[in-house]
Amino acid sequence: MQNADSTEVIDLANHVDTSRTVDQRHRIIGAEDSAPTDPGVCGKFMTVCAWALVVITFPFSLFVCFKVVQEYERAVIFRLGRLISGGAKGPGIFFILPCIDNYARVDLRTRTYDVPPQEVLTKDSVTVSVDAVVYYRVCNATISVANVANAHQSTRLLAQTTLRNVLGTRPLHEILSDRDAISKTMQVLLDEATESWGIKVERVEIKDVRLPVQLQRAMAAEAEAAREARAKVIAAEGEQKASRALREASEVISESPAALQLRYLQTLNTISAEKNSTIVFPLPIDIISFFTRPREPRESTKLAQQNQSS
Repeated sequence: MQNADSTEVIDLANHVDTSRTVDQRHRIIGAEDSAPTDPGVCGKFMTVCAWALVVITFPFSLFVCFKVVQEYERAVIFRLGRLISGGAKGPGIFFILPCIDNYARVDLRTRTYDVPPQEVLTKDSVTVSVDAVVYYRVCNATISVANVANAHQSTRLLAQTTLRNVLGTRPLHEILSDRDAISKTMQVLLDEATESWGIKVERVEIKDVRLPVQLQRAMAAEAEAAREARAKVIAAEGEQKASRALREASEVISESPAALQLRYLQTLNTISAEKNSTIVFPLPIDIISFFTRPREPRESTKLAQQNQSS
């Protein structure tokens, strides 16, 4: 039973590896047009000659046959112009046959591409200059070598055109305020387009949006006018609230004349606390009116009271 189970597991693993290899070859342009397992009579003869050359020149042939790639690199080997089964080799040491094998070294590290400023006409007919940064890496070394002549150059050119196409469908206020959504849209579009090249676009960031000088002045004037209008509205509201508060205060003071005297004394206390050499004390008008009113003699007042009592 154990032998049967182990045999089934091995068969399943072989089937998975075969399916992965077939899927990988179907993703490579032109890989399905030929049978890579049958090199032909000429190919077999050249392979035998290469092995014979390795044996004859041993051990000097080891310096030519063994190659090393770093942890962040992969080697795509072509034997007689055909891809060797198993995909890219590495990291570490791998073996090639002289004269018939050729390999391409692919770097898998993330690369940064600074998109040069692009003159873009927005949806609302405004010309702006926009630059961005694209972070990408090679996710499949075999496809990046077999499907496109220069994967990095193709990705960079596509990033420039995608930047112009995406920004051309957005108005100016969205470009200035919604950069995150534009960056995500560009990342999705670039990732879908470069998948067949073995490239993975990890991140896209818009660096700067440059506006024409005349447009900057017009926007600054518009913003300044809007701020002045808001300031005038706020000042008018403050005056309205202050007038209401003064009206309420005058009503309170009119009900109690002593409140006006207390207010004057409070003002005098405030002025004296500021270490002023000259103190101006306002004289209440009510006091002046009190002294200017005609006063009746006391005797006439007493006689009138006596008459009333009798």
